[in-house]
Amino acid sequence: MTNHTNMKKLLFDEARKNWLEIGHHKKPGDLKLEVELYKKMLNIFQVGDFYYMVFNPPEGIIEYTSSSITPILGYEPSEFQLEMLMEIIHPDDLPYFLDFETTVTRFWKQLPPEKVMKYKSRYDYRLKKKNGEYMRILQQIVTIQSDEHGAVLRTFVVHTDISHIKHDHKMMLSFVGLEGEPSYIDVQPDANFSKSREVLTSREKEVLYLISQDYSSEAIGRCLNISPKTVGTHRKNIYRKTGTHTVTGLIKLALQNGWL
Repeated sequence: MTNHTNMKKLLFDEARKNWLEIGHHKKPGDLKLEVELYKKMLNIFQVGDFYYMVFNPPEGIIEYTSSSITPILGYEPSEFQLEMLMEIIHPDDLPYFLDFETTVTRFWKQLPPEKVMKYKSRYDYRLKKKNGEYMRILQQIVTIQSDEHGAVLRTFVVHTDISHIKHDHKMMLSFVGLEGEPSYIDVQPDANFSKSREVLTSREKEVLYLISQDYSSEAIGRCLNISPKTVGTHRKNIYRKTGTHTVTGLIKLALQNGWL
């Protein structure tokens, strides 16, 4: 296999470890599709154009996908499995997706068994449609089956198209409490995978922020107590590392990657 294929397999294996862990390595019973249950579950979500799935974490399989996935992403429900989901996540978002999944697993594991079904996880990322275009989806998940020990055996997953309302690429993770439980918004995720993709140093990010505020090199130097020559060196390094050549291109890329 190529290095690219090996890397994708490694990332998928890491995701499967999280899903096995959240399910305590157990197996759920047979799935019984209860239409009224799903209608009730959809009341929990604020939805626009959406499709939904039933996910089995212990076995790492999507057991059911609604037919509404076809007009949104272009795929048939029968072909939409986890391997495909991992394949169509935007490459820049995939490390953050894995970090979020690790954080979600840790959050659910620390909940007492009676509260496992009282929380909804929520975060967004980009998926590639069958026509090759990317769209941003909001992923929301609630547990619909667990055991007396708190093992998550099945989840209900809703993907909503939010491309028209969110135009930056900063991903945000939240846990929304149901039935009176407290919510945790914009949670700082574990950074096991995304930290390896950090492009800029902390000082370069400071310089980048001031560049975005239209500060001159002299003004940046005064703010950071460094010489204009040092600022110039940081500017050159920032452009080199990001592959950009103009301030406009740099700021656009910075917004897309959450550096600002």
